[in-house]
Amino acid sequence: MIHEVSGDILLSKAQAIAHSVAPHDHFDSGLALSLRQEWPAMYKDFKHFCHVKNPVPGTAWFWGGASGARIINLMTQDAPGGQKHSGHPGHASLSNVGHALDALKKIVEKEGIESVAIPRLATGVGGLKWEEVKPLIYERLADLKAEVYVYATYVKGQAAGEN
Repeated sequence: MIHEVSGDILLSKAQAIAHSVAPHDHFDSGLALSLRQEWPAMYKDFKHFCHVKNPVPGTAWFWGGASGARIINLMTQDAPGGQKHSGHPGHASLSNVGHALDALKKIVEKEGIESVAIPRLATGVGGLKWEEVKPLIYERLADLKAEVYVYATYVKGQAAGEN
């Protein structure tokens, strides 16, 4: 079931947090930066994963921390340019978001995750409009058995009403 909530996703009680990134992302702004600061090992592991696997947009990478944290990185944007992947990530596309949501669904089912929190995917640095992304979330995740908490409105420091 999908629930739209208001609050700070970093205070979520969900078993996993999913968010939008680019392959080889630097996690230097928005929610990605907050996640990097909260779980620096996740970012280090992400960099290693990208170096070894060279992921493409439309995929996802699951990270489980020693503390029990679970982060699902959805590759919704194009990778930063250049051979060393320097610069800013490219924009997201609705196609990449759709494929990444399909990958999220598979991860949630495979890992037995009972609840996942997601922000307004790909609408910040990704550059997409929420009115276009929101229907994709409902279309791709509506039949998921896990509870999906969509953080439609960000309120810093406020826990959302997740049931």
